[in-house]
Amino acid sequence: MPLFFGGWLNWLSGPQSTFEVAGPVAKAQLNVFYVTLWVTGIIFVLVAGVLTYATLKYKARNTADEHAAPPPQGHGNPLIELGLIAVSVLALVFIAVPTLKAIWYDYEVPAAEKETALEVNAIGYQWWFKFEYPAEQIAGAGTLVTGNELVIPAGRAVRLNLRSVDVIHSFWVPKLAGKVDMIPNRGNHMWLKADEPGYFWGQCAEYCGEDHAVMRFRVIALSEPDYAAWLVHQKAPGRVVPADAPSSAPAAAYDYKNPGRNAPGYSSAFDADPLGAWVKLQSPEAGEVPASIAHGRQLFQQKNCIGCHTVRGQEGVGVSGPDLTHIGSRTTIAGGVLENSKENLHRWLTDPNGVKPGNKMWTTGYNDSASGKEIFRINDDEARALVAYLHSLK
Repeated sequence: MPLFFGGWLNWLSGPQSTFEVAGPVAKAQLNVFYVTLWVTGIIFVLVAGVLTYATLKYKARNTADEHAAPPPQGHGNPLIELGLIAVSVLALVFIAVPTLKAIWYDYEVPAAEKETALEVNAIGYQWWFKFEYPAEQIAGAGTLVTGNELVIPAGRAVRLNLRSVDVIHSFWVPKLAGKVDMIPNRGNHMWLKADEPGYFWGQCAEYCGEDHAVMRFRVIALSEPDYAAWLVHQKAPGRVVPADAPSSAPAAAYDYKNPGRNAPGYSSAFDADPLGAWVKLQSPEAGEVPASIAHGRQLFQQKNCIGCHTVRGQEGVGVSGPDLTHIGSRTTIAGGVLENSKENLHRWLTDPNGVKPGNKMWTTGYNDSASGKEIFRINDDEARALVAYLHSLK
């Protein structure tokens, strides 16, 4: 069936297309869609055909026909009526059987894959996602935690325990699995699997507040060796660049001007190869300036960033915001709204409300929630130091 529709379905391609599936759960759901499309399409053609035939055959062709007496009225044909009922029931069965099979299949990890399945806790906040890896414990620091980027091994089932700390959210990775709600005070779950390594867009699919539309996340599927290496790196504490270390190269300067809220969040290079962009971010950048990084680390404490964020092995014990231990190795910031470039990080730090209105970094970090007055303003030099520090956290 996909081959039949392949030509025009290319028009529906994109990062969040449900027609370009990359995992068994999404494939099962797509097959249900195709079955439903075929059945309803046949019904549409038949009904529309009969209606068109009757309209053309019995329409009034002249004034005499328009004023003619109506033909004798009957009560229908019992055989035809029973036949239509039977066909309708049969059509529902054709749709119901694959639908029920898909529901059972999608509900829980198949028995053959349960023992090897990866378990992850996905927790929704306004407006970002936290991911916990219960099986991956860090000495003295508890469970491995990441923010807005879920890294999984390709070819391996992943069971997601869905939770919410505030309102109802909905977890959706279109190319890997359908939508499942995250409900406060009620556990929910789903599973997914990526057939091959890849980079997949995710989205909250339940209206959850002012910035629901920009509550996004990413799923990065890696080969088993690459995933194992990623785990080792993620368990390490935040990277420290000594203040007296020599610069490896001239500082990589960047120009920053506030582009406004509607400015694009991603570069064309990133859009062309997002997985490649993620791989590049795993290594330290050339041109780091240790003194600037050290200054940024001081500002991270002074500006009270440590009240909401954690950098393991350094300052910060906050849990209300994303864990920033390895933020420099992530491709997105601001809940998946912006590419993690220096320009975008600068933009986010200096004008978070312009990027994502009503976010908690702005309402509870930059402003006094009681008076509404601004507590402090990060100037350009401070923002550049913070960008240098955060991007050093690989």
